[in-house]
Amino acid sequence: MIRSSIRRGLVPGVAALALALSACGAGNDTSSAGDGASGGSGLSGQLNGGGATSQEKAQEAWRAGFQSANSGVTVNYDGVGSGDGRKNFISGAFAFAGTDSAINDDEGELSAAAKNCASDVVQVPGYVSPIAVAFNLPGITSLNLSADVITGIFDGSITQWNDPKIAAENDGVQLPDTKIVPVHRSDKSGTTKNFTDYLSKAGGWKPEADDTWPSSVSGGEAAKGTSGVVGLITDNEGYVGYADNSAVADLGKASIKVGDAFVAPSEEGAAKALSVSKLANEGSKTDLAYDIDRTTTEADAYPLILVSYLLACQSYADADTGKLVKAYFEYIVSDEGQKAAEAQAGSAPLDATVAEKAQAIVAGITTK
Repeated sequence: MIRSSIRRGLVPGVAALALALSACGAGNDTSSAGDGASGGSGLSGQLNGGGATSQEKAQEAWRAGFQSANSGVTVNYDGVGSGDGRKNFISGAFAFAGTDSAINDDEGELSAAAKNCASDVVQVPGYVSPIAVAFNLPGITSLNLSADVITGIFDGSITQWNDPKIAAENDGVQLPDTKIVPVHRSDKSGTTKNFTDYLSKAGGWKPEADDTWPSSVSGGEAAKGTSGVVGLITDNEGYVGYADNSAVADLGKASIKVGDAFVAPSEEGAAKALSVSKLANEGSKTDLAYDIDRTTTEADAYPLILVSYLLACQSYADADTGKLVKAYFEYIVSDEGQKAAEAQAGSAPLDATVAEKAQAIVAGITTK
């Protein structure tokens, strides 16, 4: 069995690495799987993927559960970030990927992936989670912050924690005159895309929503990955940033305004926000990406969410790779897999209707 070490900063176009890994549309000798469904027997080999750091805790649970039922299988997931995850999937270096920003043809990514796969691309939600606006203010564990105020904090127009706009939404809270230092991701990140999409649609954010923090917005500090952002906030009073809710348990969190109420980040709120959103590519047989309704007024919904997707080829040239990807994805979108991620990563299990659609798409993964 060929074993390849996948490192952060992997260059997507390295042909030698692509040949060494299980890849879409390419034969290899890294696995020899027999017939098997989710959690079934008869599977063996190595499966390599990576991408969104938000999925890392969930991937740990999924890998443990899947490998426990399939002792001959090793699944590797390298948290290089959504952007590099998509690049490595498109190049063939990863057999599958995780991304917090749905793949599409805005930058030609979907067409490039389909070309490499020599088939349609499978895109299904695997992980749904609230994005928390987390802060470090000693003695304050929660604040009410509307989308307009959050936008002001991150575009630099609100610079002190006792600003009248923050005070107006937090009657009775003793706000310090501490300087606000917003923290954003330095790497290309689907979390950034979802966060700026929320600010744009709900808070009047001027730059276009993007995976990369806009260069037109000055000030604040940058950190790489979820752990980098959380670490910077944790170590510095007055700092505030955005990260997967499960990663900020020890920090203060904001409740965001939904309709006339303020709603705290929660699994239930995230699931509800997804359930009231529409498909981005209605009619596609393999694409289950959603256009999140960021301005919903649905009671208890929390629309500042990320939906982290799983990417695969609909058809694989190498039969062993195809069987492994299909079986692994079947486990992830099953009730068992979703409960494992909830327990390990605090994610919201897929709504029953969404899960059924995802399971049907994954069941269609084949080999050429």
